[in-house]
Amino acid sequence: VVHNLHYGDTVLSGCAIIVRGQPRGGPPPERQINLSNIRAGNLARRAAATQPDGKDTPDEPWAFPAREFLRKKLIGKEVCFTIENKTPQGREYGMIYLGKDTNGENIAESLVAEGLATRREGMRANNPEQNRLSECEEQAKAAKKGMWSEGNGSHTIRDLKYTIENPRHFVDSHHQKPVNAIIEHVRDGSVVRALLLPDYYLVTVMLSGIKCPTFRREADGSETPEPFAAEAKFFTESRLLQRDVQIILESCHNQNILGTILHPNGNITELLLKEGFARCVDWSIAVYTRGVEKLRAAERFAKERRLRIWRDYVAPTANLDQKDKQFVAKVMQVLNADAIVVKLNSGDYKTIHLSSIRPPRLEGENTQDKNKKLRPLYDIPYMFEAREFLRKKLIGKKVNVTVDYIRPASPATETVPAFSERTCATVTIGGINIAEALVSKGLATVIRYRQDDDQRSSHYDELLAAEARAIKNGKGLHSKKEVPIHRVADISGDTQKAKQFLPFLQRAGRSEAVVEYVFSGSRLKLYLPKETCLITFLLAGIECPRGARNLPGLVQEGEPFSEEATLFTKELVLQREVEVEVESMDKAGNFIGWLHIDGANLSVLLVEHALSKVHFTAERSSYYKSLLSAEEAAKQKKEKVWAHYEEQPVEEVMPVLEEKERSASYKPVFVTEITDDLHFYVQDVETGTQLEKLMENMRNDIASHPPVEGSYAPRRGEFCIAKFVDGEWYRARVEKIESPAKVHVFYIDYGNREILPSTRLGTLPPAFSTRVLPAQATEYAFAFIQVPQDEDARTDAVDSVVRDIQNTQCLLNVEHLSAGCPHVTLQFADSKGDVGLGLVKEGLVMVEVRKEKQFQKVITEYLNAQESAKSARLNLWRYGDFRADDADEFGYSR
Repeated sequence: VVHNLHYGDTVLSGCAIIVRGQPRGGPPPERQINLSNIRAGNLARRAAATQPDGKDTPDEPWAFPAREFLRKKLIGKEVCFTIENKTPQGREYGMIYLGKDTNGENIAESLVAEGLATRREGMRANNPEQNRLSECEEQAKAAKKGMWSEGNGSHTIRDLKYTIENPRHFVDSHHQKPVNAIIEHVRDGSVVRALLLPDYYLVTVMLSGIKCPTFRREADGSETPEPFAAEAKFFTESRLLQRDVQIILESCHNQNILGTILHPNGNITELLLKEGFARCVDWSIAVYTRGVEKLRAAERFAKERRLRIWRDYVAPTANLDQKDKQFVAKVMQVLNADAIVVKLNSGDYKTIHLSSIRPPRLEGENTQDKNKKLRPLYDIPYMFEAREFLRKKLIGKKVNVTVDYIRPASPATETVPAFSERTCATVTIGGINIAEALVSKGLATVIRYRQDDDQRSSHYDELLAAEARAIKNGKGLHSKKEVPIHRVADISGDTQKAKQFLPFLQRAGRSEAVVEYVFSGSRLKLYLPKETCLITFLLAGIECPRGARNLPGLVQEGEPFSEEATLFTKELVLQREVEVEVESMDKAGNFIGWLHIDGANLSVLLVEHALSKVHFTAERSSYYKSLLSAEEAAKQKKEKVWAHYEEQPVEEVMPVLEEKERSASYKPVFVTEITDDLHFYVQDVETGTQLEKLMENMRNDIASHPPVEGSYAPRRGEFCIAKFVDGEWYRARVEKIESPAKVHVFYIDYGNREILPSTRLGTLPPAFSTRVLPAQATEYAFAFIQVPQDEDARTDAVDSVVRDIQNTQCLLNVEHLSAGCPHVTLQFADSKGDVGLGLVKEGLVMVEVRKEKQFQKVITEYLNAQESAKSARLNLWRYGDFRADDADEFGYSR
């Protein structure tokens, strides 16, 4: 039977060939044909690994040239064959002809004529085929061809090397110059055995940078192909098996070599990726020398078309609009070291995380001093350097953002806090990938992923390469040097420190500063690099609309345009380098002065944009003129803070300002707790019934679904329920967690504190949250009195108050607000006597003199009471007047 259209596929030896039909929808069937009536030498075989004392058998003389003769003649060519007989074991013997029919070159005859095979003896020599073989053999002998030439043919025996002494050195010695080779076997799409020429090394070559589906070896010795494994193997086999190729040796992995195989028709690594037969792998792509981006692009091509192994692929940003995937935005803020806040064209703000990088972090447990609050920016090594690098490069600049993936929100676990959804992107400016720049300076590290995890940077390989460079050069986090330490003093709100520091800043004239935070239009937090300290800074000369404030029991609405003013200041100065002139400071330790950004005065700019008015304190300053002219121009436009402004007719005399009256509107409250420093907590009597109802419902609810003991994990600042000593549940807030056995809680409706084991805490049911009923205990302090510094004297005062008013109803009037909590006067419900005044009369506290006009009457009354306590030598005054003559209490100051 003549079989047409088969392709020479593998030459097993000088007289055995595998042929294959045309592929139809899958790898085509194979047949092995042994050439009839002739014999060629056997090729070398390696001893089986299973037989420890087995020996490698070498080539027989002229076996390899015979194989090569056939390989060059037949591989990839169309042949036809006839089968002459078949043994019981199924071995087929026959003839092979080059071309479409039996008129083609008879391969057995050609071999014999070249002296590369002999006629088998014992054949009947009277049929035409045998006669022709005899003639060929006679010609070869006469011409001394092949095995009929002089000598024993030992020069045709290869010195095969199955192992390499030092693979690393072997690879390096070739300097990535192409090595000639023949592919002898294809294990799977990306792993082959190759014969390296001219030295006959037989090596396993794994294609750098990729991996095809493989055949898994099961326990019983059978093999299970992964999806597309057979197709990938055929893809490589049909192109490379027994072809002459060149291999670039790129690295080694044990005895296996990582390399790239080049064939005149192309690079198999790229082709496998492009056809969806392989995926890129991080560990070996780093050694690929012919352009990693080509491989990623080829893989992307297959993914986008969902070819083969990617048939179920969904891109990480598949559900994003094109305009949300790539856009230009302006950087407004740098958050620590791996995220920025940008302003989109729409005016919205968006937080962008840099893909695939991890900011510096604290290593180990013991680095954190328990008593100090961690300030990540200054306390984590290289965090400040990373933030500064980004801030200097990016703030206020336009950047290109390409979203790589959206990291979904994740709930909190034992070890990791909850994360909200994150948009992760590659951010470039002037063609520079910012993440790559950070990593190459050793100011961030690269996240490692599972092989099939697609949620990563689109420039992941460059990031890995940048990290390798940073490690090699010992940059930043990878350096062996001492880590840079930032001892930053936080002076904001520390009056003592601020006082010492003030003259120094006043003398300095203009100081450089970086705006770290914007609290409101005119209140900022600044970092002074020369002095390495943080200060709170208030803009001089203007009155800026105040923002909303939540004081205990008092929600203050924000004034109109306060948010616009805050935003205006933020956009202009947040994280920018500015210059400040400090003029003075206030009671709370905040500095007051002028701030200049790019030569412009921020106070003037706020007035110009109708977001502030000029304050009379500006009169003394050299900026008064420019402030006034800015205000005039803004008034004319009648917008924002001047929207309802009416000009005053000139001839009217300005009325004298009335003194502000002291307002006395006492409301009934119930005092629930008194603290050691004489602050106290009260409940509003009017909402008392609501609280009782809430407690009753809550306890019924808990009784019907009691919390599982120990199931609640407390987190600082969280509301919960806590079991008090009376065995009842109350609403509470977690203030501090020393250990699971010591959780500090604050009872939000009563004002007392307690340390409990977490087993006595539970989750607060949403139906009873502070949204339903706000915390009922509000903290206040007494107005007009000074609590004694002396421990014993203070205890006396506290005991007296506890005796008189704890758990009783009183009347309360807010006198003035102050940092911390409002200051009030309290009256006994029945006698209407003033509780604070009573303490002064007893000589248990001193008077705090206040200068405001509206308080003068009360203060006089208090001072008289103090005088009488003093003359009666009560309590504090038992040894006479112990104060220095110029103490503030006398209303003098130096």
